[in-house]
Amino acid sequence: MDMSCFSLEGKIALITGASYGIGFAIAKGMAAAGATIVFNDIKQELVDKGLAAYKEAGIKAYGYVCDVTNEAAVNELVAKIEQEVGVIDILVNNAGIIKRIPMVEMTAEQFRQVIDVDLNAPFIVSKAVIPSMIKKGHGKIINICSMMSELGRETVSAYAAAKGGLKMLTRNICSEYGEYNIQCNGIGPGYIATPQTAPLREIQPDGSRHPFDQFIVAKTPAARWGDADDLAGPAVFLASDASNFVNGHILYVDGGILAYIGKQPK
Repeated sequence: MDMSCFSLEGKIALITGASYGIGFAIAKGMAAAGATIVFNDIKQELVDKGLAAYKEAGIKAYGYVCDVTNEAAVNELVAKIEQEVGVIDILVNNAGIIKRIPMVEMTAEQFRQVIDVDLNAPFIVSKAVIPSMIKKGHGKIINICSMMSELGRETVSAYAAAKGGLKMLTRNICSEYGEYNIQCNGIGPGYIATPQTAPLREIQPDGSRHPFDQFIVAKTPAARWGDADDLAGPAVFLASDASNFVNGHILYVDGGILAYIGKQPK
């Protein structure tokens, strides 16, 4: 097998919200495979922080300020990237938010905000890049889904609804544009150790693990949280020619949680 099919040399990858965290880890993996990295964030300070992090990692990246829920702004962003960097070959819809609020306490406005960022934005950005992908004759779209694309959990009704919708948007982009050599797949991360989840992994005053940390480790056959870098390899695969006949698929990178019913109580 010619392993050059995993190379991203000469490809331009836009990863939304990739100033830090999962998006940053995916971008680093794609850069190592040869891709030119472009990212956005909602504030200039976050873009600057991201540019500094990429520079420290030895990666030349292009950063732009853009609210991905604003269709006009996204269209302007894509046109600017095409003018200043080149036509986007790879899109990773990574930007997202979560609001952990019991459903009966959540306002419709809060619900809509999560849907807007986690579902409407991937629709908007995908719609903006697809025409040029069609003209170029190829394209890769990777949507960052979630285990909540398959499972429900207390306090995350909006997030689960959005990620479930994103799973089906992924399959529909595949259905509608596969004939143009565009592959649209999703990655569903499990519980990943990031700065945002750090409080859930803190050692308690009595020396025990946080109850949620214990719960996740017990539910994961791998017996650990994932690292953001665990997502880089799957992302590179789905962005490369190695996955040219993989379309409409959600690749769950969860340490086995979705395959596991859990241990029997003692």
